[in-house]
Amino acid sequence: MSAVGASGAVERWRRSADTAGGRWSRVAVRGLGGAAVALLAAVLHDAHDPGVLCPLRRFTGIPCPGCGSTTVFIEAGHGSWAAALAANPVTVLVALGLLAAPLGPGRWWWRQSGRVRGGVIWGAAAASWAWQLHRYGFLPV
Repeated sequence: MSAVGASGAVERWRRSADTAGGRWSRVAVRGLGGAAVALLAAVLHDAHDPGVLCPLRRFTGIPCPGCGSTTVFIEAGHGSWAAALAANPVTVLVALGLLAAPLGPGRWWWRQSGRVRGGVIWGAAAASWAWQLHRYGFLPV
């Protein structure tokens, strides 16, 4: 197949996937993939708990903004939704955003300027870090 033929096939697939059913099927595939990852993380953690995975927390005791992200998937795999949310609410929101992206939020994201997207990412990282510092007792209530 020529490069032009291949790009035409991709474009036809993209147009057919942009129908409502196509968007929902992409959400379903993402959801099933996320569920499989969460279940696998829970099973692996039950079989062998590696301890603290974050190098910053392991060597300094200070959590990073991403701390708790693995725990989110482990707790979700166990069906403990409140514990998953308590481990790192920002990771839960990002996961839900990635899951829902084909339904419209993904288009909103890419219409924003790089400055706005960067601000959202830095703001989410700051909020996540503040949550983790509070969670581990580094920030007072």
